[in-house]
Amino acid sequence: LFHSVREYLNPLLKESKFRETGVLTPEEFIAAGDFLVYKCPTWQWSGGLASKQRDYLPADKQFLITKNVPCLKRAKDLEYTGDDEREVLASLAEEGAEDEESWLATHTDRNAGEGSNIDAQLAARVQQVSVKDDIPDIDDALDDFDDCAIEDEEDPAALRTHGAGGSDNILRTRTYDISITYDKYYQTPRVWLFGYDEHRRPLSATQIFEDISQEHARKTVTIDPHPHMDISMASVHPCKHADVMKRIIERTAASGVELRVDYYMIIFLKFLSAILPTIDYD
Repeated sequence: LFHSVREYLNPLLKESKFRETGVLTPEEFIAAGDFLVYKCPTWQWSGGLASKQRDYLPADKQFLITKNVPCLKRAKDLEYTGDDEREVLASLAEEGAEDEESWLATHTDRNAGEGSNIDAQLAARVQQVSVKDDIPDIDDALDDFDDCAIEDEEDPAALRTHGAGGSDNILRTRTYDISITYDKYYQTPRVWLFGYDEHRRPLSATQIFEDISQEHARKTVTIDPHPHMDISMASVHPCKHADVMKRIIERTAASGVELRVDYYMIIFLKFLSAILPTIDYD
């Protein structure tokens, strides 16, 4: 309720501040959403409930949604310690490499210098976005994301389900419906998650936290009412979204590459993959 009031009272952003602060106007949100739908047809626009529509967005483009996104593992299954290799969303392909599969690479204990080199290589190729993977490495841009840590609480309005029985040898495939709304207060996209177990029963908040990076679970993810539907969902808090995007924009600019605003949503989803590592929307 507090956020709804605050969002209502906040003036609508009308002039672009994309490069200066990493935020979006509603028009830029639509442009970035249109590009996402064009590049990734699994994403579609939705009008939501008529009673919850925002007049500063087109009636048929209130938010973006993709459904039945697979989630095969729990986040803890991807955690590593010591000298274990950790998988990062980055390109370590040598210059001139033609194999698109080389965009996903594993490495061990990357130091800061190596990370900077990788960022520079990736930033130099941002302008070549032709597939949804061609965007910069942003794992170090999330360093201060936990500054908007939120008190651990579980919304009683969230739907719950009982854990499924059966053998642990059976692959339990969860799926998620993911939506992206425009947050008028933070002036950025905001991601919402609604999960199902292998029997299409809604996941509880506790179960959803199992699919979120443990660095961010119960800190930057809350259960809140969806602004365009009559249901509560898990949401990644947007308090640091603009800061992270601003750092990515600055990094690519320093490499001589100027990001177009319509690339925003694709890059935004890429940095969120560090928070939602097992939800395969990418």
